[in-house]
Amino acid sequence: MADDLDNRGPEDRSRINVNEPHEVRYWMQRFDVTEEDLRKAVAEVGVAVDRIAEQLGKK
Repeated sequence: MADDLDNRGPEDRSRINVNEPHEVRYWMQRFDVTEEDLRKAVAEVGVAVDRIAEQLGKK
């Protein structure tokens, strides 16, 4: 199934897909971080939102 680009949030809110620009924008706004910081956190702890939030100090 293709992504619905009218839906601005991710379909699975337990993971972050940094290969989808709309998801990157959503999580940057949600965590109030730069794209670089978000991508760095994903690289360090994986795609699980709870682990990324903890890494970014946003839990």
